Amino acid sequence: MQWTLVIPLKPLARAKSRLSDTAGDGLRPSLALAFAQDTVAAAAVCPAVLDVVVVTDDRLAARELAELGARIVPDSPGAGLNAALAHGAAAARAARPDAPVAALNADLPALRSAELARVLAAAAPFPRSFLPDAAGIGTTLLSAIPGTELRPAFGGESRARHAASGAVELRLDCVDSVRRDVDTGDDLRAALALGVGPRTAAAAARLLIAD
Repeated sequence: MQWTLVIPLKPLARAKSRLSDTAGDGLRPSLALAFAQDTVAAAAVCPAVLDVVVVTDDRLAARELAELGARIVPDSPGAGLNAALAHGAAAARAARPDAPVAALNADLPALRSAELARVLAAAAPFPRSFLPDAAGIGTTLLSAIPGTELRPAFGGESRARHAASGAVELRLDCVDSVRRDVDTGDDLRAALALGVGPRTAAAAARLLIAD
């Protein structure tokens, strides 16, 4: 089973606002872009992934992520994260109606393709399933097999919402890189300890120089 991944990315100038205590406005957009680049790069080489759809209206991000092999879909709903994901899933299924679809966070800079493959293999038997984030509160991945609506409910306490919606929680060990999203300075330090991709490593180095 080969998946289409849908990755949402808000305009970089507004991305990762909770990192403002760690990175100023001059560095936050470059960090957000680096997270997305390393996420897309790892996802694109995962053997379980056939294609990656990025939903964004940011021109710089669209250009950079397209160079990594992502298909860019404009965020035409402009109605927030879950509307963007539903729109991206619809676009993905218009191109490949028989493919399973998974929504994936754009801020997984330590993502390992082998760990992502494990998560997707575990998701395959279920109509809908999800992986909680490292904090155990949110969600980093939500999957739906062909013929099943994605029904994303990301943001805040999305673990509970996805469980209440009937999605099966994937309880897996040794997939830390798929669970480690980055919203805060502590999250970034935890991702760096796991080992991030080259673009995030370079952006984090600039952050240390600025400090």
